[in-house]
Amino acid sequence: MRRILCCALGGLLLLGMFGLSACKKDGPSRAEYSIRGEFFPEENKIAAQMTVSVPNNSETVFTSLSFELWANAYREGAQYPPVSKTYAPAAYYAGESWGGIEILSVGGAKGYEVCGEDENILSVALEEELYPGERAEIEISFETLLPQMDHRLGVGEHTVNLTHFYPALCAVGEGGFLEYVYSPYGDPFVSECADYELSLTLPAGYRIASNGTSIVHTEGDKQVLELNASGVRDIAVVLGKQMELLSDSAGKVPIEYWYIEDGAPQETMKAAKDALSYFSRTFGEYGYSRYVLVQTDFPYGGMEYSGLAMIAEDLPKEDVAAVVAHETAHQWWYGMVGSDQFVHAWQDEGLAEFSAALFLGAYPEYGGSYEETVARSVSAYRAFYSLNEQLEKNNTAMERPLTQYAGEYEYRNLAYDKGVILFDRLRATVGDRKFFSGLKNYVSEHSGRIASPEDLMGCFHRAGADVEGLFRSFLDGTCVI
Repeated sequence: MRRILCCALGGLLLLGMFGLSACKKDGPSRAEYSIRGEFFPEENKIAAQMTVSVPNNSETVFTSLSFELWANAYREGAQYPPVSKTYAPAAYYAGESWGGIEILSVGGAKGYEVCGEDENILSVALEEELYPGERAEIEISFETLLPQMDHRLGVGEHTVNLTHFYPALCAVGEGGFLEYVYSPYGDPFVSECADYELSLTLPAGYRIASNGTSIVHTEGDKQVLELNASGVRDIAVVLGKQMELLSDSAGKVPIEYWYIEDGAPQETMKAAKDALSYFSRTFGEYGYSRYVLVQTDFPYGGMEYSGLAMIAEDLPKEDVAAVVAHETAHQWWYGMVGSDQFVHAWQDEGLAEFSAALFLGAYPEYGGSYEETVARSVSAYRAFYSLNEQLEKNNTAMERPLTQYAGEYEYRNLAYDKGVILFDRLRATVGDRKFFSGLKNYVSEHSGRIASPEDLMGCFHRAGADVEGLFRSFLDGTCVI
C-alpha cells in the first residue's frame, strides 16, 4: 500500500480459465476456497457459504484451524479499527458507520468459537487430527455487514470494495498459525497462496472489476459473477455503476484500467503498462494472467492485491504515476513473493517504494527521477530522526509489529523512507550486477511462498554479496543516515 501523507457462489469454470499462477507448481499444496454468496445493497450485506479444503503443509499435527476475521475490525467498538483518527474523516464520508462478520454455522468440525484479542479469529476444532500431508474440509456460513466508508471493505461514495469479506485461513509460522490483529498503519494481511472460486449474485446495473479470471451472466433482474483465481493470496472485487473500462496490454499480459473520473485515463494506463513491462524486465516475469488497475474510493494512495491494484480516485495528477508504479511493484513484493508484513513491513513496502524510484529513474517523462526520490526519502527520514532526538525517542528499529508504531508518521518513515535508503545503500555497496541479480534470485526462489528477511539476504549472498551486516544495521536501528 502507498499512502500520501503530509510531512508534519458458484458453478465450476472451465479449467482453461485458470490464469497463470504466481505460486510455483512444485511448491506446497494450496488451500482451496469455494464461496457462494449474494450482495444485498439495500442492507449493505453479503450472505455467503464457503467451503475450504485446508492442506497441512507443516510438520505439526493440527487439532484446530485458525481463520482471520478481518471484517470484524470494522465493527463498533473494535480495539484495532481499520483507520486511524487522522484518516477517519476522509474514510467515513457520511459519518461513522459500522460493519462486521457474523459466523452462522461451521460444518465438518467438532466445534468453533470467535476469539482472538479483538474478536478477529475464528477457531475451528477439527473432528479428527490433521496430520502432515492430509487435508480437512470445512464449511462456513456467514454474513458480512459492510460499513459505509471509503476503504478496503465498504460501500464508498462511488464504488463498493469487497476485500477480506470472508474468513481467511491464517498463514502458518514456526509456532503454528499466525493470528494477527488489524492495524490502521500498514497492511496486516499475511496469507499463503490459495485457489479460489467465487460465485457472487448481485443486482443488475453494477460494473465489476476483479482479479483472477471472471465471467458475468444475467439471471432475471440479477447478475452473477463467476470468478476463478489460482495461486493468489486474496481475491478482490470492486463494484461500481459509473466505472469506465480501458483495455490494453504489456507484451502478452492484458491490462484493464477501471476508472470513475480520470481526466487522462490513457496516461494512467501508460504508466501501468510501462511499470509492468519495466518490472518484468528488471525482476522477472509477471506471475498472473492479467493485471487489473482500479480507481476507487480509498483514503490513501493505493492498495495491492494479487493481480489487482487500487488507486484512490482523488489522487493529485502529479502523484498518479508514482502510486501506480508502487502498487504495480507490489505484484512482485507481496503478490508473488510474500512476506510477514505485520512484523517486517519494510520487506514489501520499502522494496515497493524503492522499485517505484527505479521506475521513475528509467522513465523521466513521468516527472521524477531516481535521485530525487531517494533524496526525498533521506530528507524525510532525517527530519523524523531529528524530531525523535528532541523528544528523546531514539528507537529507529525497522523490525517491529505494526501495533508498535506510534502512528502513520513513524510507520511511513521507518517502513517506506528508511526502506528506500536501505535498498539504495545496498545497491551502491554491492553494485548493480549483484544487486539486481539478488532481486531476481528473490523472485525465482520465493515466488508463491512467504519469505523471511533471512531469505532475502540469502538471495543477495548467492549473487556474491555479503549484505547481512548492512541489513542488520538498518533493521536494528544502529546505522547512521
